[in-house]
Formats: sequence, structure tokens, C-alpha cells
Amino acid sequence: MAGIGNKLRETRLRWQLTLREVEERSSRLAQQWDNPAYRISASWLDRVEREDRGLSATKLIVLAFIYGLTTEQMIALCPAPPGKPHEIDSVSAPNATLLLSQGPLADRAKVLLPDSFLTDVAPAATTLLTSDPDALPAQYRRAVIGGRDRMLEPMISAGSVVLIDIQKRAIASRKQWTNEFNRPIYFLITRSEYVVGFCELDKNAEWLTLVPHPLSYEASKRWRFKKEIEVVGTVAAVFARRMS
Repeated sequence: MAGIGNKLRETRLRWQLTLREVEERSSRLAQQWDNPAYRISASWLDRVEREDRGLSATKLIVLAFIYGLTTEQMIALCPAPPGKPHEIDSVSAPNATLLLSQGPLADRAKVLLPDSFLTDVAPAATTLLTSDPDALPAQYRRAVIGGRDRMLEPMISAGSVVLIDIQKRAIASRKQWTNEFNRPIYFLITRSEYVVGFCELDKNAEWLTLVPHPLSYEASKRWRFKKEIEVVGTVAAVFARRMS
């Protein structure tokens, strides 16, 4: 498994930077930030890369700034125990409700809830959005609920954005939830479209029934499970659009 030295070298080479260029950039940062501790010499960085030496938080911050690394990428540089990959939340949840204006929480909110959310017209069909590996962990995808997909109205209206955990595809049994608020919501694909709703499987797991919200005007729909319909994932979060 590659140590931090090898990873730093690979990152530097991807940027096509020489050791001397890193030194020059760090010297400018040390001058701008008025702290000589931020300077990284070419010879020191060379030893770190070759000998897999550890480095202080100060040096790591400077290298992350020069290499344009995100928090997740910085942490990924540090060796993890065998069989235990780094798994962290990039932004901690606050203890109080906040009105966001700037900072990491605001940046994360913009990723999950785009600025165009309130102005975009809802698509006719439920749409799975293009995956952005730099914005979300690999297990998550986003989708927009279409105008024809009314199974969960009024709880989830057309135009709402849902976050989907594609690693959770098993249909929960009735014993695993107690009410409509903790009942799993599934994002599925049929032969012709994506659909969202509550789900039920028959005893033989041959038929899947899409169950509407109790206040929806839609009727239940049924497909042959894994032949006519498949589970893409479980909805992990909903950014609901209010009906005007």
C-alpha cells in the first residue's frame, strides 16, 4: 500500500510541478501569510517523498493549498489501517439551526441543493442526474422528481430533489418501520422510466408493488420484481419543493 510520501509525489507529478517549484510557491505563501513555518524546502519534500516521512499539520496544509486538495483528499493521503478505509463526513452537523451565507456548510448545501432549485421548471419525468464524484461520495446519486411521478404527493412534490443511497437496495419488511415518516422510500427503474415511492414485496419476492402516499390520488402499481422493475437505491434525503 502506498505511503504518504508516494501519494504526495504522485499528486505533485499530476500537477507537473518540480520540487523547486513547490518550494517557490510555499515561500510565497510564507511571505503572504507572514509565517516562515509555511516554507517547504525542495530537499525536505524530496526526503518526505522518498523516505515516506511524516509531516506536520502545517506542512500538510501548505501542500494541500498548493496542490488544490479537498479535505477528503488530504485525509486520504494519510495511511489507513488495513481493511479500514477513511470514512468521514466532510462537514459536521451543527447543534443549532443556522441561516447559511458562507463556509463549508454553505458549500455543502449548494452541492446538495443547487441555487437553481427554486427557478428550474420540474421535468415531466423523474430524472436521475449525472454523477459528480467530486461533489458526492460514490454511493450517492441525485434525482429530480418529475411532474408525472405523483406517488408521494403531497409529501414529495414534482421538482423536489432526492439524494439516493445506491448501496441500500433491499426492500424493508413491515417490521422495520412504524410510520410513513420512517418508512423507506425507494428510487426504482422500470423498462420505461424512473419512479419513486413506498414498496412492498410479495412473500415469494416475485411481485413488487409501488404504494402511494395515503393522501396521494395515485393508485398502487405492480411489476415483476427484477424483471420489469429494479431498485436503484433508497432515498436518503429529500429537498422538497412546496406546491404553489
